[in-house]
Order: sequence, then C-alpha cells, then structure tokens
Amino acid sequence: MDLSNLQPAAGSVKRATRIGRGAGSGKGGTSTRGHKGAKSRSGYKRKIGFEGGQMPLQRRLPKWGFNNINRKEYKAINLDLISTLAEAKGLEKIGLEELRAAGFINSRQLVKILANGAVNRAITVEAHAFSAAAQKAIEAAGGSIVKIEK
Repeated sequence: MDLSNLQPAAGSVKRATRIGRGAGSGKGGTSTRGHKGAKSRSGYKRKIGFEGGQMPLQRRLPKWGFNNINRKEYKAINLDLISTLAEAKGLEKIGLEELRAAGFINSRQLVKILANGAVNRAITVEAHAFSAAAQKAIEAAGGSIVKIEK
C-alpha cells in the first residue's frame, strides 16, 4: 500500500443532499422547510431568547433594582500597596502615573485610597478619593494627600 492507491472506506463518503432542485429530486417544492411560518421564509433568524412561543426566561423573571447613571466606580488601592510601592521605587510622591506604571490601574479608572495596611514614612498621595481612616493614617505618618477632581 502506498499514497497512490489510498481511498476512503466503502460507504463512508456520501454526496450532500441537494435541496430545492425540482420535484424529481424528492426535495423540491418546499425544500424540506414545510409549509408557511417564519422558519419556511428566507432570511429567518431566531430571536435571542426565543423559546418557541413560551414566555421567555428574561420576561418570566421579575425586574430587580436599578442602575444609577450617575454612579462613580472607584478602583480601591490599600495603604499597604502604597507603602510597598514607595519603598520599592524610593518615591516621596505616589500619584496616578506611578500606579499606572506599576500596572495597578488603567487610564480611565478613578482611584480611592483605603486604610488597609500602614504607612511608615512621609509620602504625598494623589488620588480621586480617600477614606477618612486612610487620610488620618497618611497625615499621622507625616505625609499629605492631594485630591484630584475628575
């Protein structure tokens, strides 16, 4: 046996049924789509969530809550991360640029500093918001805060 006489097993390869090719083919007329209805028509595409006429799940379930269009979502950064970054890079000021360069935030995120951890040296922290405890901890260590208006 070699590559020149290879062929598939008998009966394993079958020609595709060609529908809509006349009455003699056995698949002419309605072309296996049945009579009338949305599925028989050209361009039919089932709606997302359609359950065959049954009330769809997204309409059976009750609505709950609401989305506030004025919500401001902050990326939380803890004091332990701020102090670790300041020590590792030898920085006196930590701002958005330093956090972006370190990969903690992206350019569109608002930043809030939270008080988890401790600050052991005087640093200036620049962010959009601060928790009251974080502000006290930074100022107690001799540092200062700068609030950025967005």
